[in-house]
Amino acid sequence: MNRVLVTGGAGFLGSHLCDRLVERGDDVLCVDNFFTGSKRNVAHLLNHPYFELMRHDVTFPLYVEVDRIFNLACPASPIHYQLDPVQTTKTSVHGAINVLGLAKRVKARILQASTSEVYGDPEVHPQPEEYWGRVNPIGIRSCYDEGKRCAETLFFDYHRQHHLQIKVVRIFNTYGPRMHPADGRVVSNFICQALAGKDLTIYGDGSQSRSFCYVDDLIDGMLQMMDTRVEFTGPVNLGNSSEFTMLELAEQVLSIVGGPSKLCFKPLPQDDPRQRQPDIALAEKELGWSPKVGLTDGLRETVAYFRRVLDL
Repeated sequence: MNRVLVTGGAGFLGSHLCDRLVERGDDVLCVDNFFTGSKRNVAHLLNHPYFELMRHDVTFPLYVEVDRIFNLACPASPIHYQLDPVQTTKTSVHGAINVLGLAKRVKARILQASTSEVYGDPEVHPQPEEYWGRVNPIGIRSCYDEGKRCAETLFFDYHRQHHLQIKVVRIFNTYGPRMHPADGRVVSNFICQALAGKDLTIYGDGSQSRSFCYVDDLIDGMLQMMDTRVEFTGPVNLGNSSEFTMLELAEQVLSIVGGPSKLCFKPLPQDDPRQRQPDIALAEKELGWSPKVGLTDGLRETVAYFRRVLDL
């Protein structure tokens, strides 16, 4: 049994990760400040003997005894991370310093949940891990983009200087049950709008593309990355390599939900990437990992979840 700390553990991804860790027999400490996470996401685990929930902000040091650390703490959707951009940067940077210091003290293996946003608005398509990115350092998204890039820097410097066992994954668009209905992401936006009978908001002309990975596949990849050989630090892309335009996604959502909704076009937000698709060859080679859940099946599960929580 590993003693595992999950920061941001009551969030969308963190709660699914806690589920899987408990299921496989780990002793899990879930830490969250509930800025975007919710107790509801982990309520079903509260009476489990090997699960503990702690309210804590990772911008402050944490003193616990653990064997492994998954660092997922940071608001991940633009609508949330732009609400308090200074705090977003602090969460990524100060948070990384604090969890790395903890890992150094207790000699724990530690995984950083980084992001495809480190590639910015890419000039290379699809994006391999060797690509350094094209990021606006002073734009409205930079609190998240540059915060995550700095966190990666800290992880690799702790690895080189203090020989810490690190793992870095770059997460591409992920969706599924427990997404926040008001997180502003395209999948949750489309589903909530369609369920309410409202028009689906398309930014730009809808030709911009994304790759959507179902949450179960993503958690598989994170666990495999943490458990793989010590020498493989990453960074490694985790995402679905199938690419869809916003128009194609909207059509799929409408076909599943039905109803009177139509498409409504609005201007594209500042620094919004035109394309985002992972090159997952490294994950396939080193982890034997590739996503299994297709977009239609994943959307059906996600729509069913939102129907329950929104009672629509």
